[in-house]
Amino acid sequence: MKKLPWLLLALLLVLAGLFFSGPYLTVRGLAQAIETRDTAKLDRYVDFPLLRANLRAQLNDYVVRQAGPEVQSNLLGALLLSASEKLTGTAVDAMATPTGIGALLEGHTLWKRASNDLESNDAYAAPRKPRPLKDAEHHFESLSRFTATTHTDSGAPIVFVLQRFGLRWKLVDIRLPLADDTAPTGLPIR
Repeated sequence: MKKLPWLLLALLLVLAGLFFSGPYLTVRGLAQAIETRDTAKLDRYVDFPLLRANLRAQLNDYVVRQAGPEVQSNLLGALLLSASEKLTGTAVDAMATPTGIGALLEGHTLWKRASNDLESNDAYAAPRKPRPLKDAEHHFESLSRFTATTHTDSGAPIVFVLQRFGLRWKLVDIRLPLADDTAPTGLPIR
């Protein structure tokens, strides 16, 4: 009978360990999927519909803030803002998919090869692998929200937001550095 409390405590510790290690395992899985350019594996770690909606909202808000109140109140300006909303939505819908991410990674490979950023000094060596989550700072925002923050070359933060769905964690948002004083710089794929 004295073993039952210790057994329950051990079970509770194992469950807590599994719960709190979930986002770290997801970040590791995301990083590996990007490094190996495995878009099927990437699909397991990303909620693409929610990611697209969040990115669309960020970019549309950025465009409206950059346009200012003068453009918003003008009829022609309002039409242009409406057109830019459709254009950014279409671009996000095309790029925030496993295929779109695969195309970005393929372009990254070509760029690394063209700029001679290779794994070794051999001209036929493989290009350096993309590591966007290298040196990320991890933080629990709540029991169902987790962030991994990296920085661009200019020091602007890019925050990858993970959300819990049952026991699984998925990437649902990428907070881009779209402050008024900085232009969008993209993901820090080094």
